[in-house]
Amino acid sequence: MNETVLIVEDEPRIADVLERYLQDAGYRTERAASGRRALELWRAAAPAAILLDLMIPDMDGLEVTRRVRASSDVPILILTAKAEEVDRLVGLELGADDYIVKPFSPREVVARVRAVLRRVHGDLRPPQLYVAGPLEVDLGVFEARCHGSVLALSPTQLRLLAALAAAPNRAFKRHELVDVLDDPSADVRTVDAHVKNLRQRLGACAGMLETVRGVGYRLRG
Repeated sequence: MNETVLIVEDEPRIADVLERYLQDAGYRTERAASGRRALELWRAAAPAAILLDLMIPDMDGLEVTRRVRASSDVPILILTAKAEEVDRLVGLELGADDYIVKPFSPREVVARVRAVLRRVHGDLRPPQLYVAGPLEVDLGVFEARCHGSVLALSPTQLRLLAALAAAPNRAFKRHELVDVLDDPSADVRTVDAHVKNLRQRLGACAGMLETVRGVGYRLRG
């Protein structure tokens, strides 16, 4: 996707986790540990979105939001340990697009970033047809075909196959595919089960769905 997310967080452990999950999801990242550095990187890197902690050195997150909003509509997602409604309202009134209270799930943060960017790029329709060799996944009619023959897939299996077919030959980590399942209770074991069932239904294309040891799965293109 080649979009950059600026992470503004002065706790290295939290910044490391956010960076890893965002990069695994396909985003580029920049990091700042202070308000002034955040403004410098915002101007230099032109990020697609900013993850902004409120309690940072030099200049707090609300002031960073105020300065960014003076000249930019870049999506801002505020991260903070403050749960008081007044802080939330101030952040949103200054122009923040979302507000995430610590402790949070990194997967949730990635999902929120995706959702905000989808809203921003709402005028762009996602691809409807993915092709990998003899395999086609057509979301326009919600069906998949192998060598032209329609496959009997469940909605979840179709979404999973579409995610893999969108990037043929890329090794997807199992936790990346959890979000595709659209199931709050899903985990990596659920992914394994769905992949096993999906492979059984791919017919002549079953050999294209490969297990990458120690990583996850890929669809050979």
